[in-house]
Amino acid sequence: MTDAGTGTTTADWAAWQESWDRQQEWYMPDREERLRVMLDMVEAVVGSSPRVLDLACGTGTITARLLARFPDATSTGVDLDPALLTIAEGTFAGDPRVTFVTADLKDPHWPAGLPHDSYDAVLTATALHWLHNEPLADLYGQVAGLVRDGGVFMNADRMIDGTTPGINAAERALRHAGMDRAKRDGVLDWAEWWQLAAEDPVLAEPTARRFEIYGEHADGDMPSAAWHARVLREKGFAEARPVWCSPSDTLLLALR
Repeated sequence: MTDAGTGTTTADWAAWQESWDRQQEWYMPDREERLRVMLDMVEAVVGSSPRVLDLACGTGTITARLLARFPDATSTGVDLDPALLTIAEGTFAGDPRVTFVTADLKDPHWPAGLPHDSYDAVLTATALHWLHNEPLADLYGQVAGLVRDGGVFMNADRMIDGTTPGINAAERALRHAGMDRAKRDGVLDWAEWWQLAAEDPVLAEPTARRFEIYGEHADGDMPSAAWHARVLREKGFAEARPVWCSPSDTLLLALR
């Protein structure tokens, strides 16, 4: 859309957020449930006015739900994706509770750009599966240094147990059958969503830069929940275990 007063092209950020949510829910029908449990555990461990680091924040999905539930919370969103950050920054423009930082989580110095040295909670969802095990373990060590004593880290993502191939195959077949039905009903998939972003006058340039950084898509090793819990304890967390799971995804909590 074009602002009549300034003649500048703007975007409907709420519509882009809604579109992103629907596209993500095609892959994860229980997405909102795991985010609800994530915030339940934030409240249980650190209360209702936390300082949060939204790690690999994307469009700010976690931040939006955090502030809707806890108006006194603050959030620092960190990501490298210029297109998703553009949507996030547009969505939260003018909100003093929210700050965004552009950073590459594979850069060992990325925490230097954060506005705070420590956080009550570090939260991430559907984001770290693109890292392989070694850089993910290194990242967990950095996260441990950012969570205050008594604080919490949570990662909601695909965590695959390689010891159960039959269960994994059955779950995948059922999930993909549901995705096929939804696709026939017109749901956008990942590639189609990004095609729309590339055609939008505001998002076209950051989308092009996004694909220069990431390519089409990248998946890491996606280790099991047991691997995540073990590595988080090795990196300095006192406790770690799943607090929610579906047949395909896990919400893993680590207590500092």
